[in-house]
Amino acid sequence: MIEAICISETQAKAFNQVELVYSDRVRRRLAMTCVDGFEFLLNLPHVVELKNGDHIELEDGRQILVKAAQEALMSVKAKNTLHLSQTAWHIGNRHLACEIHEDHLLLLYDHVIQDMLEKQGCIVTKISAPFQPLGGAYGHGGIEGHHHHG
Repeated sequence: MIEAICISETQAKAFNQVELVYSDRVRRRLAMTCVDGFEFLLNLPHVVELKNGDHIELEDGRQILVKAAQEALMSVKAKNTLHLSQTAWHIGNRHLACEIHEDHLLLLYDHVIQDMLEKQGCIVTKISAPFQPLGGAYGHGGIEGHHHHG
């Protein structure tokens, strides 16, 4: 199987594309299948967060375009800016990946979290869309964990 060796800096014209949900876009090593059935092995030296529009370079120089796939999300709206900020704090306190917009938040769909947010007065709508959560404070992707010391 041909290997993908890096995320391309040059972004030449891609010969193919792969559509991935967010959890499959934060990887080091994973067998992938393009939209036309072409298979390759992502085999990078360290974990990377592939973003919508990135190019993966194969060992033969060809490039694969990364597309963020549609996935089940929750759009969360709050009463006002302060309430939205408080809601974002609660989400962060639970270490959930979150895409932040001016007037709403996007989260991976979870009925338990939906119930919690609705009890806090938020309006939660289930949608299908690509997901690109905000990276962590140190530039890492939204799903990488950390440890509390104390």
